[in-house]
Amino acid sequence: MSEEKIVERANHDLPYGRSLNIKDLSFESGMEILRLTIREGKRFTIVDLDKESAEKICNDISNWIDEKTR
Repeated sequence: MSEEKIVERANHDLPYGRSLNIKDLSFESGMEILRLTIREGKRFTIVDLDKESAEKICNDISNWIDEKTR
């Protein structure tokens, strides 16, 4: 069984009673993922991202922020 290292990165309270938890997972195999867990009441949605996907999403969010602050 492979070992995994989990590092808690952040917790955020979001609009409409939702919350977001961000964790960094590293596996013995060398695989690294960023895990986003969105809580909506009793429902949980878990999204695992590789570095490339996380970077694309980060850029999209940053672009949106730039557009809204002009």
